[in-house]
Amino acid sequence: MQSTVVIKSSPGMVRSLLSATLLSFGAMSFVAETQAQTVNAVMHSGVRIIDPILTTAHITRNHGYMVFDTLLGMNEEFQPQPQMADWEISDDGLVYTFTLRDGLTWHDGEAVTAADCVASLERWAKRDSGGLMLMNHVESLEASDERTITLTLSSPFSYVLELLAKPSSVPAFMMPERLASTSPEEAIPEQIGSGPFRFVADEFQPGNRVVYTKFEEYVPRDEPPSWTAGGKVVNVDRVEWITMPDQQTAINALGSGDIDFIEQVPLDLAPLLETNDDLILETLSEMGSQTMGRMNFLYPPFDDVRIRQAAMLAMNQEDVLAALVGNADYYEACGSFFGCTTPLGSDAGTDTWMATGDLDRARELLEEAGYDGTPVVMLQPTDVATVSPQPVVAAQALRQAGFNVEMQPMDWQTLVTRRASQNDPADGGWNMFFTNWIIPEVWNPIVNPMLNAQGREGSFFGWPKDEELEAMRLDFAMAESDEERERIAEAIQVHALEQVIYVPLGDYRSVSSWSNQLDGVLKGPVPVFWNLTKSE
Repeated sequence: MQSTVVIKSSPGMVRSLLSATLLSFGAMSFVAETQAQTVNAVMHSGVRIIDPILTTAHITRNHGYMVFDTLLGMNEEFQPQPQMADWEISDDGLVYTFTLRDGLTWHDGEAVTAADCVASLERWAKRDSGGLMLMNHVESLEASDERTITLTLSSPFSYVLELLAKPSSVPAFMMPERLASTSPEEAIPEQIGSGPFRFVADEFQPGNRVVYTKFEEYVPRDEPPSWTAGGKVVNVDRVEWITMPDQQTAINALGSGDIDFIEQVPLDLAPLLETNDDLILETLSEMGSQTMGRMNFLYPPFDDVRIRQAAMLAMNQEDVLAALVGNADYYEACGSFFGCTTPLGSDAGTDTWMATGDLDRARELLEEAGYDGTPVVMLQPTDVATVSPQPVVAAQALRQAGFNVEMQPMDWQTLVTRRASQNDPADGGWNMFFTNWIIPEVWNPIVNPMLNAQGREGSFFGWPKDEELEAMRLDFAMAESDEERERIAEAIQVHALEQVIYVPLGDYRSVSSWSNQLDGVLKGPVPVFWNLTKSE
């Protein structure tokens, strides 16, 4: 009850509290700079990495959609749509011709060219798991003229459009050739895109504050917006993302009008907002997200499948989801790698292998494998509510099963960097971390980055190498009917569970909240700031 009173207290009182809090981490200046057509938002994490091809972190992806655009978008029906370009496909299905639409310019005033897009696609394909698979089937990718990109396949591959349109994990963002020529292992030196917002470099405070302004020369498409497709019409002058690690402070600031939008509201605090008539509380991504644990296949103890299986069995989805979400109306236990609400969602294999908290079987497997107490170095983010509870719950379960767990706390952005290390866990590496994916980025075996099993050089962090799984993924990409795809996806599900490619820990939905001064907030898998308006 006291928290509710704080929300409804005078704006002056809350601003005093907010300003004092913000001063401690250097973000106080945003209050004075707020203008009528500025939207102030608290996102789920601070932004430090701003190259959207360099990482799969969702906050960097969200940043990417502000600054950059994509050749294709994806609508709410999972259908690729023209965005920067239209396309044609040859009768034999091997040649894709993309034609850039009129009016496309970079933020530095230069025209967007096909050569820019070819370089962007080549860099993207070196970082994205689906892009890596696609390029194994590409005979040539070239700029036929200033506005035409021609992609010629060497063998059939049915997911070209879906991969170019997918909203995550690494979207195929376009950038000028001089930036796209940067090594995919290095950050681009500038944030120059052709998207609806400009990045304000001199106001960027890594991990603390990011500022975007409307790109006046952006020409939106005519179609209604749907997910990342359609018209991206910007109606505000400025958007600021302000980091507030303390959720109560963020909620107080929303109630007082000092901020306009919170991307993720902890469900235990949601009742504080439900009674405020000036605020809206909704789920923007109805399909929700999947949470999961990922093990490192390169080093003991998880280089042994029996020990991976023991760890999965020891964990309990219900315990993880209860700690992460709390409210059972917003989560479901789900053993599917593709999300339980998607066309390929399946419980195949879950009767044998699933995170059900079976400690007896876990102990038996550890004994069979001869587990010698090798420490499990578990990365523990402490500053992001959607990834902080999982390692705490998992560590307790693994210890009960007989594992020696070493928790290493850090902020999420440090974890995002640390998980890329292939060093031995005793030398700065790791054994296990937890993350989340939105369902539209795991819904089939090609787009799901965690099912890439190409090993050290091509897999997502954890680096499993599984030739049988890769062969099945290729079969899926070449399948010619939905029935055949469903059959292959089910076989992948069974195999990936048995090998513990990762540990599905259930599906859940988040809630967002915003001031009723905002209108036109779009639902979808990515929080976007086009289409919305702000009233006085």
